[in-house]
Amino acid sequence: MEEKCPSYTVQELPLILLDAHLSQYSYVGGFQPSQADVAVLTSGCVPPSPPRTLPNVRRWAAHMATFSSVECLAFPPYTLGCKMDDQLSDLVHKNIKMSGEAQNSKKCPKNNKGGESGKGKSGKFTLKTPKGTRDYGPVEMAVRRQVFDTIYDVFHMHGAVEIETPVFELKEVLTGKYGEDSKLIYDLEDQGGEILSLRYDLTVPFARYVAMNKITNIKRYHVARRYREFYQCDFDIAGQYDAMIPDAECIQLVHQVLSRLNLGDFTVKVNHRKILNGVFGACGVPSEKFRPICSAVDKLDKTPWEDVRKEMVDEKGLDSDVADLIGEYVKLSGREDLLEKLKQDERLKNSTDAQAGLADITLLYQYCKSLGCDVHLVFDMGLARGLDYYTGVIYEAVLMAGQTSKGEGPVGSVAGGGRYDGLVGMFDPKKKTVPCIGLSFGIERLFAIQEQKQRAENEKLRSTQTEVFVAAACKGMVHDRLKLIGLLHEAGIKAESSYKNNPKILNQLQYAEDNAIPLVVLIGESEVQEGVVKLRETATRAEVTIKREELVLAVRQRLGKNS
Repeated sequence: MEEKCPSYTVQELPLILLDAHLSQYSYVGGFQPSQADVAVLTSGCVPPSPPRTLPNVRRWAAHMATFSSVECLAFPPYTLGCKMDDQLSDLVHKNIKMSGEAQNSKKCPKNNKGGESGKGKSGKFTLKTPKGTRDYGPVEMAVRRQVFDTIYDVFHMHGAVEIETPVFELKEVLTGKYGEDSKLIYDLEDQGGEILSLRYDLTVPFARYVAMNKITNIKRYHVARRYREFYQCDFDIAGQYDAMIPDAECIQLVHQVLSRLNLGDFTVKVNHRKILNGVFGACGVPSEKFRPICSAVDKLDKTPWEDVRKEMVDEKGLDSDVADLIGEYVKLSGREDLLEKLKQDERLKNSTDAQAGLADITLLYQYCKSLGCDVHLVFDMGLARGLDYYTGVIYEAVLMAGQTSKGEGPVGSVAGGGRYDGLVGMFDPKKKTVPCIGLSFGIERLFAIQEQKQRAENEKLRSTQTEVFVAAACKGMVHDRLKLIGLLHEAGIKAESSYKNNPKILNQLQYAEDNAIPLVVLIGESEVQEGVVKLRETATRAEVTIKREELVLAVRQRLGKNS
C-alpha cells in the first residue's frame, strides 16, 4: 500500500520546519542564543504550549521561557552559523527586520511578545508593570511574610547576624567569578568614573565584604533583591574550622526550614567538586576543560543525558568515548553504599581529588546523622552547581511530588549552595584566604509553592495582624470607640475600628469575621454608662461582659500574651 505524504496547513509548516531544525541545533541560530530565537518567538507561529508531536520545539520553547526580556535583548545579533531551510530563514529575517524597525521607531521593544506597549491602539496610556515584574496584594504579601518569618527564625536559632551590601558593585568585583553565567551580569552607565554592574548574587559581594573588612570568621544572613526583581535569601559561615562541621550545619538549616514550611517531601542532593574533578581526570578530560564540562553536567537536572553529551562533544570539543565514561558516573545516586563503592572504583582509586571528596562526604553523612538531618540526604553524582567559585561540598534541595501545577513530579531546586574556599582570597591584596560555606533559598519559588498549598487546602490566610475590632451598637459613639482604640494601642494591642461615624452593627461584626480578627470589643449606651464593655470571640461568637479597666488584661489573656 502506498504511504501517503503528510499534509500541513500554512500555519503548521513553520513549526514542522523549526522542529526539524532544532533536532540538530540547540538554538535557531546554532548552538548559542541570538536574536534569531527572539525573532521566531515573536513571529506568532509558536503557540504557548507546543504539541507533543514537536518535541524539539517544546524543549526549545521551555528553555527560552527561562530568559527574561532584558536577557533576550542582550542576545547577540543573528549571523548565519548553521544550515537553515529557506522558509525558516525567511521567517527569521522578516521578524528581525520588523523588530529592528519597531525598535528604531520606539513603538515597542525587540522582545515585546504579543506587541504590547505602553500605549494601546487608541494612543491612550496603558497601565501595567514592566516585564519581569509584578505587584503583590495583601494576601500574597502575607504569604511572603509567613515564609520570611520562618526562615528568619531558623537563621536566628543558629546565631547568625545580618548584613547588607549594595545592589551594585564595581564591575571588576563581579567579573570572572561565575563562569558561563557571567553573561547575566548587567552593566550600569558610567557613574562618576566608576564602571558598575548589578550584583548577580549575594555570595560574591559577601566575599568582597569579608576581604575588605579583614574578617576572619562570621556567620551571616542576607535577604535582598537581586537582578530580575528576585529575592535571594543567603546564609554563610566564614572562617577556618574543622572539616564538614559547618557544612553539616548548612544541611541541617535547609532541613529545618523546609520541614517548618511543611511543603511536602524533599530531597537534599549532595556532591563534591573534588569528586567531579577526580572523575573528569580519571575519564580523560583535559584539566583546562574541567569547568566547561562541569557546566554541562550542571544541566542534567533539566536536560536529558543525550543532550548534555551532545553539548560536551559538539560544543565543548570532548572526545565521545570520554563523554560516555563520564555518563557512567554522573547518572549514579545513592547514600553511603555508593560512597563505599566509589572508593573501591578502579578508575578513582588513584585519584587524590576523588578520594578526598569521598572522605569529606562520608564524614558529612556522619555529622548529619548526629544532627538528625540525614534522612533526606542523597549523594547525587549528577549534581554539579555551575558557578566557578565552588571548591568543595555542593548541595541542592528539591521538593518532590505533589507541588507542581498539576500535582505531580518534582518542583525543582528550592535551595542550594556549597563551599567556596578561594573566593575571599581573590579580593585580598595578600591573597589571604578565608574558607566559606553557604546556601541560598529560592525564595520566590517557596512563595509560589506556599500560595499554591494554601489554595489547595482552602486555607484562609489573614492579610492583617489586627487583634481587636472595636464596634458600637448605637449611633453617636465615635468618640467612645476612639478612646478604646487609644487604650488598646497604648497597651501594644493591634486594634482598629470603622471610619464611619455611625456604622451598622452587622457590618462591623461581618468585617471582623471576614478578616478573621480574633476579638471584638462591643459597646452601647448602657455599657458606657455602666463602665463595662462586651468582649466577643469572633470564631465562636461567645460574649462576656467585663469592666472597662479590666479590658487590656482580658484581651491579653485571650490572645495568649504576657501581661
